[in-house]
This record gives sequence, structure tokens and C-alpha cells, in this order.
Amino acid sequence: MNRLLYLLTLLMALPLGAQQAITLQDCYKLASTNYPLAKQSALLKHQNDLDLEVISNGKLPQFELSAQATYQSDVTSVPLPNTNIEPLNKDQYRATFSVNQLIYNGGLINASTKSKSAQLKTQQKQVEVSLYQIKKQINQLYFSILLIQEKKQLLTNKQTQIKTQLLEVKSGIKNGVILPSSDHVLEAELLKIAQQFQEIENNKIVLIENLSTLIATPLSLETTFETPITNAVLGKAINRPELELFQLRKEEITLNETLIGKQNAPKFLGFATGGYGNPGLNMLDNSFQTFYTVGLKLNWQVFDWNSNKKQRESLAIAKDLVETEAETFKLNTTMERTAQEKEIATISELIQLDNDIIALRKKVLEATQSQLRNGVITTSAYVTELTHLNDAENGLATHLIQLELTKANYNITTGH
Repeated sequence: MNRLLYLLTLLMALPLGAQQAITLQDCYKLASTNYPLAKQSALLKHQNDLDLEVISNGKLPQFELSAQATYQSDVTSVPLPNTNIEPLNKDQYRATFSVNQLIYNGGLINASTKSKSAQLKTQQKQVEVSLYQIKKQINQLYFSILLIQEKKQLLTNKQTQIKTQLLEVKSGIKNGVILPSSDHVLEAELLKIAQQFQEIENNKIVLIENLSTLIATPLSLETTFETPITNAVLGKAINRPELELFQLRKEEITLNETLIGKQNAPKFLGFATGGYGNPGLNMLDNSFQTFYTVGLKLNWQVFDWNSNKKQRESLAIAKDLVETEAETFKLNTTMERTAQEKEIATISELIQLDNDIIALRKKVLEATQSQLRNGVITTSAYVTELTHLNDAENGLATHLIQLELTKANYNITTGH
């Protein structure tokens, strides 16, 4: 009941006289835009921009302000008589302001920037892969709705035939050609069809609601779901976004190897420090003084216990792992593609048989209708043959939709 009210509300929201139409491709596009996961791409880009700014700030001068006040138990003194050199105070104070400017770091900042940019491409491609995988869910819902629409149309045709036959049966009863109460069988069948209509409607409501949620777009019972003409070229090479993801992951690892190789490069800096304190740089002057120092500084980690080498070896293993994942994905996708090709061939054969069965069932039904008009058979026998025909038509409709669904899934499997 809640689902029915939900869809009725959506119907009321639509402009009067307007009938919404939607295609399978529309659903793909809407999901790629509206699905919550799609927001991650922009968020990742914004996050990456912030990270790149932080990395680039390493090229800018770095400022540092520090201050300290100390009291020490002893101080340096000059043990010479008559020098008039006052000993230092045990309480000492110092405030400094320093500027450090990176001059050279072996290209570490540029390597870090490239690594971060590669990481963004990998993350965004992962989002694309996740959104791509939703397409099969959309296919299942969309083609299920199409199948229900076909079944509803076939049920409507059956209902029309029974109503037409009911008029003839009542006329035959009135003329004494057909047994009395024969019309009750047809009237009962009409009630059964009404039940089936209700079941179909309820199932369609559920499917439409689920598809509407998946693509984050209002859909209603009045929405026209256009039947796609799916062209699946069998035997096509695999062109999935997952393959691009594997390649991007390997490129990211390669850039990380370069980054690690530059971490132990020598770093050359220039610095300047100004300060005010007691004592200053002149340790023999026991008073508050201003002072400054300028200079150059070299930092170079000469030995790291092979940590850098082991990190690169670990990344090499990670690259091999990505390669095995890619090979596994290709193998599984090829197997899935082969199975779908066989399924397409099988369903195509079933459709040919369905058409033959329907042609025979129609001939049987025509003969049954003639026999019923002449009072040779009962209405129950007629309903049985009509149901057989309807079942055969349902089988054809199901196979036709299954064929289009399998072709659509095949295109997603191969990435076309």
C-alpha cells in the first residue's frame, strides 16, 4: 500500500497531460549522475587539490617563531682573577624568528605532486568502475518492467477474446445450442484474469520504485519504458573500465617508486634567524641583546638500513599483484562473455520454436472456437486451449525480453 501511495504521489507531481518516456540509455546516464557514489569523483578532486597545495607549500619559505625562559643550576664562568667578567645569570631568556628556504631536494616535491595526481586518476577510475557495475542492476529492473508490460498486453488480448467468446456463448445458450451455465466458466476465467492484472500491477509498482531509487529520478506507472534495440556484436574484445583501472594502478606504483627513490636525496636549504635574549650570541655579555645568523644547511641521510630498497621491492610485488588481478579479471570476463554468447544462441533457437508452437496453437484454438459454437465441446475445453496459446505467447515474450537482456548484459560485459 505504501508503494502504491508513493507512485500515486509521483503521478500527481507530473504535469497534466504529460507522459514521461525513458530509455535504457537514459537510466544509465541518470545513475552515473545521481547515484550517491557519483559525488565521490568531485570530492576526490577537491581533496587532491588541497593535498597538492600542501605539497607545493614545501617550495615556499618556512617561518618559525620560538621563545623560551629557563633557569639552570650552573652557568659557565671564567676562573681568572681581576677580569671583571660577570658570570651569566642562571635565569636565561630567548626569542627567535627563523626563516628556512628549500633550495634543492632532489625533485622530491615534483615527484610527490605526480604521485598524488596519479592517485586521483586511480580513485576516480575506481568510482567509474563501481558506477559501471550498477548497469547490470539497471538492466535487470528495466527489462523486468518491459516483460511485465508484454505480459499485461497478452493478458489484455486474452481478456478481449474471452469477452467476445462469452457473448457468443450466451447467444448459443439462448438459442439452445450450448448447454446452460457454460457462460459461468468464462466469467470465472475473467475474474481470474482480473486477479492476474492486480498481481502484474503490484509487481510493476515494486520494479518501478526500485529503478526510480537506483537512478534517483521520479518514475510512475504512466512512464513509457521504450524497448531498446540492442546490437551485440559477438566476439568483440573486452574494453572494460576495469582494465584502465589496472593500468592506472600500475602507473601509480611506478610513480611511487620514483618518489621513494628521491626520499634519500640530499636536501639543501638556506636559513636566517633573528632573535632577542639574555644572553645573546656574545656569551660574555650578561644582558639582553639582539642577534641574527644566516647560512646554508645540507641534510643527507647516507644510510637507511636498506629501508628505501625494501620499499621499492614491496612496490614491485604490488605491481605484480595488480598484474595477476588484471589477468584474473580478463579470464573471468572472457568466460562470462562465452557463456552469454551461448545463451544468446540458445534463446534465439527457443524463439524460433516459440513461433512454431504459437502457429500450431492458433490453429487448434480456431478449431476449438468452431466446435464451441456448435456445442460440440465445453467452454472448459475452450478455456484450456486459449490458456495454452496464452502460455505459448508468454513464452515467446519472455524469450524475446531475455534475448534483449542478455545482449545488453553482453555489451556491459565486453565494455561496448
